[in-house]
Amino acid sequence: MSSSLERYQDRLERYSGHVGKYADRHPRLIDVAVVLALTGCASLGSSLTLPGVPPPDHGGSGTALMGVSCLALLRYRSHPRTAVVVTAVCTVIAVVLGYLVTPLLLAPIMAALYWLAMLTDPGTTRAFGVATTVAVTAAAVFSDSMDELSLLIRTIGPFFWLMLPLAAGNMTRLRRAYLQAVQARAEHAERTREEEARLRVTEERMRIARELHDVVAHHLALANAQAGTAAHLALTRPEQTKRILTDLTGTTSSALRELKATLGLLRQNDDPAADPLEPAPGLARLPELAASCESAGLTVTVTTEGEPRPLSPGADLTAFRIVQEALTNVTKHAGSRSARVRLVYSGSRLVITVSDDGPATAAPPATSPGRGFGILGMRERAHSIGGELRLGPRPEGGFEVTTALPLIPEA
Repeated sequence: MSSSLERYQDRLERYSGHVGKYADRHPRLIDVAVVLALTGCASLGSSLTLPGVPPPDHGGSGTALMGVSCLALLRYRSHPRTAVVVTAVCTVIAVVLGYLVTPLLLAPIMAALYWLAMLTDPGTTRAFGVATTVAVTAAAVFSDSMDELSLLIRTIGPFFWLMLPLAAGNMTRLRRAYLQAVQARAEHAERTREEEARLRVTEERMRIARELHDVVAHHLALANAQAGTAAHLALTRPEQTKRILTDLTGTTSSALRELKATLGLLRQNDDPAADPLEPAPGLARLPELAASCESAGLTVTVTTEGEPRPLSPGADLTAFRIVQEALTNVTKHAGSRSARVRLVYSGSRLVITVSDDGPATAAPPATSPGRGFGILGMRERAHSIGGELRLGPRPEGGFEVTTALPLIPEA
């Protein structure tokens, strides 16, 4: 029994769907079919009388009035108010002429009121609905065809039959508005998801671009400086040249390892047997960074003030990358043989200062504010974790980069 009922419901839904699609493609044909059906109902209603009461002797005037009212319904889509007025006037005249008020006779005005409530605003529906109901009810009360009925029945009958399409039309209008709102919210949510996805992709691309820039720029700058120094000392100091070339091998190996770790983030590798990625660098690798700079001819001094406290993984990586980029700029542009890295743990902030003793006449081109991807990357990194970044020439000479990063609150 349950399965047969489900099959019947499925067939009904499919049939309703086909009818709805056909109605959307051919609205005029559907309107003509509905008007013909209403014309038949109204014509039949004009021939009905109470038992023992002769029909009105007006020839075909009743059928003609109902035909006019039904023809007016063909324009209900564009002129719903006009359709209500015409059908109401024809119906009132028919009732005054003595035709019995039945649902069949009221079929055209009921259809007009339904479409009025469905297509117009509530204020218009109330105004036309009340006026039409009052006019038809008053005509029914004073009609000779209903003298055999009590006043209550003559009043309640037309009122009920005319209120029914108004209520149904309002419900249809509200349901359509609700479905449109649901569809609009769904489309908005879909657009929001797509925009959020694009934003996440853009942010990820920017993050990877910063990582690649920091890794490539730093190691290539060191490799270039080491290769230049080795070429300059190759004939005069072969032992030192050999040591620099050995350090150059370590620099390129480190660059390859960091590139592998960065590019590995782009892959969805679920193989448990795959090689684990190298951990992201942090301040713990500052000695290694200073040693690599020294092999390129830059002496780096690291000092720490205050009690060292832990940083979040993101802040730790940001601190290392900012120091790395600042030292890279010193190696490439400052013309200085020494640099200082100062870590100050104060309150809820870690203040990092990287300075050099290069020429005081002008800032290095790559570290001029607003120029170069390195400076842009340092600013983006600092701001992404709630930090700050300042940079510029020092009054006593050289250049200085200062950043303040948040520390993990103490428990």
